[in-house]
Amino acid sequence: MESAVSTKFDKCLNNLLITDNLNVKKSLIMVSACLFGQTLWLISAQVAYASELTRGNAVYEIGELFELGIQLSYLLLLLGLLGAGTFFVIRQVLVRRELDLSAKELQEQVRSGDASATELFELGAVMLRRKFYPAATKYLLEAIEKWDGDEQDLAQVYNALGVSYMRDGKLEKGISQFETAVKLQPGYVTAWNNLGDAYEQKKDYKSALKAFEEVLLFDPNNKVARPRRDALKDRVQLYKGVSIKSKDR
Repeated sequence: MESAVSTKFDKCLNNLLITDNLNVKKSLIMVSACLFGQTLWLISAQVAYASELTRGNAVYEIGELFELGIQLSYLLLLLGLLGAGTFFVIRQVLVRRELDLSAKELQEQVRSGDASATELFELGAVMLRRKFYPAATKYLLEAIEKWDGDEQDLAQVYNALGVSYMRDGKLEKGISQFETAVKLQPGYVTAWNNLGDAYEQKKDYKSALKAFEEVLLFDPNNKVARPRRDALKDRVQLYKGVSIKSKDR
């Protein structure tokens, strides 16, 4: 399922400055130094071993040289894997911290009674990303009730609410929110993809097929909808009888 967070929310998160976390930075420096030191030690050991062989034998055997190259390649590969793993862990820590800071700031706005509909939506989206689905649903419903902006933007709130219901195991409620989202914004391909996914989970393959066909009307090369549509063709026996809504609607 595609991300339910709106472009406005993404922009908001991108503008937030992550407070410096000295412990995280120290951990990153220590891990990097450790990896670098281990690699230098291993490579130095291999070079020393090669030097000993060279002094002991005037002619360095091709097989031993080849073996040394393989060993060095494994060491570099190991370093790369360790570095990638470390980067992933640190990135997850920073993302989680960013979400926590965002949630704290927005919750203060809500408690003060000054939170706008947009801020309630953003808080709901943060809770959704943190997998606190009941809290996400609560704030998104409040955002809808308080909404006074453009209806097409409101479609993004309904889409996020649909995702929250879906992930909380409430399939029918999720479908209802996605349907509302695409009514408010017919070209909202993310909501159409989510609707198709929801219908497919419900095993209503005909409705799922219609939803993915709608995506392809607006975005013919959509990488999510196209393979899903093609797979559903085999499941829908009456495919030729499926009506596709007009793009000019």
